[in-house]
Amino acid sequence: MHFKIKGEIREIEIIATGHGIKNLNRLNKVYGKANWRKLKGICNVELEDGAVLKAEVHWYEGHGIGKKEMKIKKYL
Repeated sequence: MHFKIKGEIREIEIIATGHGIKNLNRLNKVYGKANWRKLKGICNVELEDGAVLKAEVHWYEGHGIGKKEMKIKKYL
């Protein structure tokens, strides 16, 4: 499902860093070597059908690379 972030992401928390990330090797191969972190936060998302909902989102962030592979974990 594709979605857009509406507004800012709040209550950002780090879930894992470095070797604590299960997909670290894949991230390094696909996006390049970086100091990777897995994060989560709360934000409003706009779904493909136009609905705007509050959701918890997770993503990977690499230093100098930015946010990658953002996904909705649950709706609030």
